[in-house]
Amino acid sequence: SDFGVDDESSFIQSTCQDETLSYISADKVQFDQMIFHNVTFQHVTLHHAELTDLVFNHCDLSNVDLSEAVMYRVQFNHCKILGLDLTAATIRNVVFDHCTGDYATFRFANMKQVSFQSTSLVKSDFYHSELSKVEFADCQIDQSQFSGTKLAGIDLSRTDFHNIGVTLEDLQGCIISPHQAIPLTKIFGLVVKE
Repeated sequence: SDFGVDDESSFIQSTCQDETLSYISADKVQFDQMIFHNVTFQHVTLHHAELTDLVFNHCDLSNVDLSEAVMYRVQFNHCKILGLDLTAATIRNVVFDHCTGDYATFRFANMKQVSFQSTSLVKSDFYHSELSKVEFADCQIDQSQFSGTKLAGIDLSRTDFHNIGVTLEDLQGCIISPHQAIPLTKIFGLVVKE
């Protein structure tokens, strides 16, 4: 594709469809008011990218490096985001709907008004992230890492897991369902007699 991406380039009000974008590495790229449909991103590194008012439909962003990105009003619908790297990203008003996001990394991310819906986040990493008004609805979060992330007010009652990385302090004020109490007590070495 002739989708030339250089440091500090910007792309506004366009649609990218049925493309493979590969071997792109650039810093501080801006994407604004765009739709990506059925686009595969391969070997893509976009540090400090700004993503505003974007929609990704049926895209493959597996292993894309968007560390330190700033995202406002972005939707990921039916996307593959396996291993997507959002380390230290600022994420606001973002929806992940029916995505496969196992091994995705949100370490040190600052997330506000983010909704994960029917999304698999197995072995994903939320280490030391800040979550505010983050929703997990019908998500798989087994073996995900939440250490150092305050889960007060975060509702995990509609997630599925056997084991997650979390400290007792992180869990203060977290909302869980009765059937999740047992796996959580086992994480802390308690024996539950039934």
